[in-house]
Amino acid sequence: MGRIFISAAHGGREAGGIDPGSVAGGTTEAKEMIQLRDLILTELRSRKFSVLGVPDDLSARQTISWINARARRNDIAVEIHADAGSNPSVRGSTVFYIANNEERRRHAELLLVGLLRRVPQLPNRGVKPDTATGIGRLMFCRQVAAPSMLMEVGFLSSPEDRSLLQSRRRDFAVGIADGLASWSRTIDPGSAPPPPTEPSYPAINIKMNGQNYEEQGILVSGNAYIPIDLIDRLRIDLSQNPDVRRITYRRVVYVKAVELRDFNVSVGWDAPTRTVILKSNLQICVGNIERIMSAGNTSEVQLQLFLRNNNENSLVKFPDLPKLYREEASVEGVNYDVAFCQMCVETGFLRFGGDIRPEQNNFAGLGTIGGGTDTAIFENARIGVRAHIQHLKAYASLEPLVNEVVDPRFRFVTRGIAPLIDQLSGRWSADLQYGEKIKAMLKRLYESAGIF
Repeated sequence: MGRIFISAAHGGREAGGIDPGSVAGGTTEAKEMIQLRDLILTELRSRKFSVLGVPDDLSARQTISWINARARRNDIAVEIHADAGSNPSVRGSTVFYIANNEERRRHAELLLVGLLRRVPQLPNRGVKPDTATGIGRLMFCRQVAAPSMLMEVGFLSSPEDRSLLQSRRRDFAVGIADGLASWSRTIDPGSAPPPPTEPSYPAINIKMNGQNYEEQGILVSGNAYIPIDLIDRLRIDLSQNPDVRRITYRRVVYVKAVELRDFNVSVGWDAPTRTVILKSNLQICVGNIERIMSAGNTSEVQLQLFLRNNNENSLVKFPDLPKLYREEASVEGVNYDVAFCQMCVETGFLRFGGDIRPEQNNFAGLGTIGGGTDTAIFENARIGVRAHIQHLKAYASLEPLVNEVVDPRFRFVTRGIAPLIDQLSGRWSADLQYGEKIKAMLKRLYESAGIF
């Protein structure tokens, strides 16, 4: 068995001390996770495991560099977090793993089961690929050299989860230690990166847009890597991207295949034939995928399925919402896929929460005017969708509206200031990753619809 690296909700340093992370109930994520991490370290050491705690004053990138500088064959790494949300009723534990890695998914299940056996009162939110997160990727899952996962142990914003964590912290620690111990014991020496002398990685097949690629890739720690020559054929420039992991094997440079998702290439895996399946986004012009004023690409049924697969109760109250978005956006020339995905981000797939209630028919967090304390309220779902579309058009276009104005803040927007999704960041929302979250949701939609 190798060693176990444990990081506690990194955060790094800010003026005056460690970044607290999320704050709720008179405590902070950093405080709770550091205490939990220290108990996990003690528990694992008592079982004779070799463990290393990552220093608490490192940033996210520094944390990854610190681990990578020390990681050896058969090591594993986990980062523990406490989630937070606007809805205090949302709770439970989740483990995230790098997408398209079945081996890591099985390890994630071991880690989650270990915790839930010791703390069965925690709701099980399941194991999820990192593509299911807000921005569609997790640095800790992608860039750590050793097999790595990120664990959300519960919601700090939930009084129930917070109380469980504080009153049963040792049970949390023992459960997570159980999961880490099980994971560590399953690491196959042949699946981890071999030593520098005479490396040997298993070969895999590559299929690109339905055609077999003549050169093979390799499998490293359950992740598919493809030759850099294929990247060049796709006209993707990775030369200035430090976040994409590369390795050299037998004088050939290979790139982790899953990273191509950031360049509008879908990545799949066929286990029986050991084939990584790549599909470039041929149906959508790359220049248009980020433009708000453009055509949508999905059907009403595809939008319905996407909603239902992410919230089985989503269409109970709003059965016609996909149809409304297609109709209202098409009238104004707005890409209904973008608007629909923004709605999914804003409402949590129609779960709402925080200061917006379903009966407000406010699907995009629209505010009012005159300093009111309530967010905007619309008489029905169609008018709510129309207001959302009009607000998007205000940002993205100088063209006049087709329908009568129902967006209460339409006239306050500087027209045409944000034609691209990324330009909504810091404007529609104070979150500087807001545009990235919408684009990540758009990629999930298109992958689920088979568009890319």
